Amino acid sequence: MQTRAPRGFLLLLLFLPLLPPRGASAGSLHGPGLSECFQVNGADYRGHQNRTGPRGAGRPCLFWDQTQQHSYSSASDPQGRWGLGPHNFCRNPDGDVQPWCYVAETEEGIYWRYCDIPTCHMPGYLGCFVDSGAPPALSGPSGTSTKLTVQVCLRFCRMKGYQLAGVEAGYACFCGSESDLDRGRPAPATDCDQICFGHPGQLCGGDGRLGIYEVSVGSCQGNWTAPQGVVYSPDFPDEYGPDRNCSWALSPPGAALELTFRLFELADPRDRLELRDAASGSLLRAFDGARQPPPGPLRLRAAALLLTFRSDARGHAQGFALTYRGLQDATDDPVPKGSAQTPAAPPDWANVSCSPQPGAPEAAMGARVFSTVTAISVLLLLLLSLLRLLRRRSCLLAPGKGPPALGPSRGPGRSWAVWYRRPRGVALPCPPGDPQAEGLAASYRPLSASSQSSLRSLISAL
Repeated sequence: MQTRAPRGFLLLLLFLPLLPPRGASAGSLHGPGLSECFQVNGADYRGHQNRTGPRGAGRPCLFWDQTQQHSYSSASDPQGRWGLGPHNFCRNPDGDVQPWCYVAETEEGIYWRYCDIPTCHMPGYLGCFVDSGAPPALSGPSGTSTKLTVQVCLRFCRMKGYQLAGVEAGYACFCGSESDLDRGRPAPATDCDQICFGHPGQLCGGDGRLGIYEVSVGSCQGNWTAPQGVVYSPDFPDEYGPDRNCSWALSPPGAALELTFRLFELADPRDRLELRDAASGSLLRAFDGARQPPPGPLRLRAAALLLTFRSDARGHAQGFALTYRGLQDATDDPVPKGSAQTPAAPPDWANVSCSPQPGAPEAAMGARVFSTVTAISVLLLLLLSLLRLLRRRSCLLAPGKGPPALGPSRGPGRSWAVWYRRPRGVALPCPPGDPQAEGLAASYRPLSASSQSSLRSLISAL
């Protein structure tokens, strides 16, 4: 019996936490909602649906640690990169069109099924709809192309002045308006599973099924005034092209903004995204192929932002997608863990390092002071002990690496000598003629005459 063969990996297309319900208006891209996915095929789904079919009404999923006979199991994902483990939640480890899971094999030999997860759909993608052709689901102009991609269709409908674009059967493009959705009939997401003729990593509807998008996805300019929304790089979900110069204005209600980058992939340092204060024009942040944005929310004390993106003559990469939301005040709620707050504009485009916040615990400073004082005290005690030993004209025996030599070095009066032997040195008084000292010194090698002379001068001065 054959196991499930891996399918081609789809592009990393982000879903942002602004999920539009099926059949919603074109403005739903900027409406409230929540998505559990940030890639168009749900490869990053980490939710808890564990049954197949529409809204989990199908068969129960098998646990991933009990599917070793198939191509994918928890054993094949030891690092958890695909989200597999000792659970039976739907996942998409092979880049299929949406999350799926293994099921108990049927008499027909079916051993896996798709999971239709309503909260795992890309904002800006309005869903899969039935197109019976009489009348068409989208009533505007249409066309076909053997090089069709999602963005090719979006660009075509944008130029025609329509709000919606629909892809069908892998090669057909239709344009329409919000009124067309009022009479549209939603279809299961799994019905829109046809690969785009122009891009093997994208889906372009299905047979008699339209995948409908808002044309604002991947536009090169725009003016966003909704309380929250999403901004895509030009040509998204396709890669951005060379010599692109795009700008977007963000002016949601509020006194500050919070941005979260869901995808950021630029080709090189010459492809650059700048965030500027729309009122003063001052540069707040800049990111490029070498300088990535922070992983968490980024808060900017600006009521309005101007985003500009430029690519060089060789630029080709997936681009970026970010969510934004307006804040009534930059301090109206605590900064989430892992977020980055920008109190003022940096003088250059480089990332700004954060200094300790005023509210840092005082206990940390006290601990550092205590540790420092303790270390200094220990060093002083050691130094005093050494000085006391030297004042007694001790016999210093220092570590050495050579073979032992016999006999101490002597001088008039109370004698002293410096000897060494591996692995460590010892110190002891050396009165003249002390047999114990001379016997112990017999297994040590004395330092050179010049070294002993220097030490004798140092000790005499103490």
